[in-house]
Amino acid sequence: MKAEFDAKQTLIELASWTKQRMELSGGDKAVVGISGGKDSSVTAALMCQVLGPENVYGVLMPNNHQADIGYSHEIVELLQIQASEINIGPMTEAFLHQIKSSSLLDENVISQQTRLNLPPRVRMTLLYAISQSIEGSRVINTSNLSEDWVGYATVYGDTAGAFAPLGMLTTQEVIAIGRELNVPDKFLVKPPADGLTGQTDEAILGFRYETLNDYIRYGQQPDPIIRERIDRAHRLSRFKFEPIPMFDPKLPIRAEQVGHVYPVSGDNAP
Repeated sequence: MKAEFDAKQTLIELASWTKQRMELSGGDKAVVGISGGKDSSVTAALMCQVLGPENVYGVLMPNNHQADIGYSHEIVELLQIQASEINIGPMTEAFLHQIKSSSLLDENVISQQTRLNLPPRVRMTLLYAISQSIEGSRVINTSNLSEDWVGYATVYGDTAGAFAPLGMLTTQEVIAIGRELNVPDKFLVKPPADGLTGQTDEAILGFRYETLNDYIRYGQQPDPIIRERIDRAHRLSRFKFEPIPMFDPKLPIRAEQVGHVYPVSGDNAP
């Protein structure tokens, strides 16, 4: 049986958690990549509630032509946040040109995976460069649980950020939180696309987010073929969300460390 999602109470807890994370990070301003879809719109609206719109900076990053860029302009105007638009097309093309000329590639062929994953990494590079030039600002991740569950994310691209306020919320729950934040439905129900092929996320994944969400949250079994597709994608993508593995030589670490960033075993154990 599906439990009712309490968006109002979740938002109260989410805002409190976000405030704490900002304080722990030592920041008081947020930099958010704005695509005009639900995730970036809800994240930006949340940060406005927590920090005030005067402390939120939106960065619009079309890859050359973006047909729906108007959504991005509308949401930053609605939220009344400072924003800037940077076309990543020339930067991405410059990267691809240099990669293609590399002697490491067979017949100078650039893979489709490279072409798909490079733009998110360029965007994240820009977000961090901007954040480090705005004193006290932190890059806020905009990913949701549904996409992350099946690895629909780019390592060191849209998986990066100081913290991910929506990272444990499904797409349906993000929409509900957005409505609590008074984000208009036009931004919440806009079908997400990959920004390169023009296909929607659901078309690329091969299943509906509603099916995925019910499986994640309630264990509701989808069609066996769909379930195997989801489970396989989940298994193969877990590495994207784990800390980089480090070999532990079992040598002592005597200095005080916070959060056990380094392996705690053998002689390193407290």
